[in-house]
Amino acid sequence: MPGLGLTLGVTLAVLGVVVVVPLVAVLARAAGAGWGGLAALSSPRAVAAFRVSFGAAALAALANVPIGLLLAWVLTRYRLPGRRVLDALVDLPFALPTAVAGIALTTLYADSGWIGALLAPLGVQVAYTPAGIWVALLFVGLPFVVRTVQPVLAGLDRAQEEAAMVLDGSALQVFRWVILPPLLPAVLTGAALAFARGIGEYGSVIFIAGNRPGLSEVVPLLIVIRLEGFDTPGAALLGAAMLVLSAALLLLIHGLDRWGRAR
Repeated sequence: MPGLGLTLGVTLAVLGVVVVVPLVAVLARAAGAGWGGLAALSSPRAVAAFRVSFGAAALAALANVPIGLLLAWVLTRYRLPGRRVLDALVDLPFALPTAVAGIALTTLYADSGWIGALLAPLGVQVAYTPAGIWVALLFVGLPFVVRTVQPVLAGLDRAQEEAAMVLDGSALQVFRWVILPPLLPAVLTGAALAFARGIGEYGSVIFIAGNRPGLSEVVPLLIVIRLEGFDTPGAALLGAAMLVLSAALLLLIHGLDRWGRAR
């Protein structure tokens, strides 16, 4: 194609400057820390932060699967009043600044908030606990599941469902054997995307988490703390670890996507 060489060169140059060079710089800085830096990476505080980040992200992604699947089903299969408004609200976590989301969630789930005031008499505290992290990640990760499942659900052949019903299949059997198999790759991809977003989330988490080391401190916050303490090698090591894990998740997501296309 005419101009392919020029456009490809410009694209690769921009990609290299914007993406590749910063990532290589992080890895190089982390490698310069040596074996002593690995000891800091395996410190109890760092291990606890990884456990909180990955544990909360995994639990939020798992919870988003049934919620996102239900929302996608309602938006696709029903023409209820206010459906367009509900469909627009699904994208709200994409458009809303994460700091604003964190402040709003903290206001709602604090002991004096609308939801927190109802939970406090039951002895349930969400704000400033690990449960608050889970709520924040549930909020930011839900659109990934809905928007991944929704187009696949809309493209399913309804004739197969009708044939299964004619053959006296129950609603549960139709969903289990006819609808779920083609949806499964999209559901897994949406959950993986929500999980990947959750482990790197910062803005919506720091306001509601309480940020107590070893209990409700996430890895992105620990990176900021290391940088503020002029521990650049330690921050780079944490960033490199997150980078490697994120790259592994991207490979998993692409694998799920290829699996879904091959089915």
